[in-house]
Amino acid sequence: MKLTTMTQVTLDGVMQGNGAASDDRRNGFERGGWARGAGDDETRTCITQAYQRADAFLFGRCTYELFAGSWGSNDEMRAHPVGAASNQTPKYVASTTLTEPRWAGTTVLRGDLAAAVSGLKAEPGGELQVHGSGALTRWLLENDLVDEMILIVIPVILGQGARLFPQTGPDRAFDLVESRVDSKGVSVQVFRPAGRPRYATA
Repeated sequence: MKLTTMTQVTLDGVMQGNGAASDDRRNGFERGGWARGAGDDETRTCITQAYQRADAFLFGRCTYELFAGSWGSNDEMRAHPVGAASNQTPKYVASTTLTEPRWAGTTVLRGDLAAAVSGLKAEPGGELQVHGSGALTRWLLENDLVDEMILIVIPVILGQGARLFPQTGPDRAFDLVESRVDSKGVSVQVFRPAGRPRYATA
């Protein structure tokens, strides 16, 4: 399976608390819901179709809990195409603390996470998808396990909140393989890792 990450981010790179399904108010964050109503019908269809083509989902602990409490337990959200896809598809959680997952179809990955994820990628299928899960996404990139990264960029600056990429960390280059901007100014950008960046010499 190809491992694909899909993340909604602001212009200043914030990914925290983008909508109702991920109403994350940790660390005093007060500007949640910034992606609700963003994007036109074409972008919403693009996101829904991404969920529907997944053969498995991989989550970090926090995103898993948020999704389980919304897509996994709310009848109205379970009936939504994204909810239906999420509930019908196998789910894996990278966690050392989750002992009793409450969402049906969930497997907790313990022990050697790199080996576990590599094993999932080696299974037949199309896509192993990661939604949200910032810490996990960064770890997967650092360990060269990401095949494709999709960023849905909402044209807003929040000035607070957890960012997808911290101020310091490992460097990575990417090839842009697809890009489109919708009628509301939301851009969908598809990247593939391309090794280390090249820097100017002194």
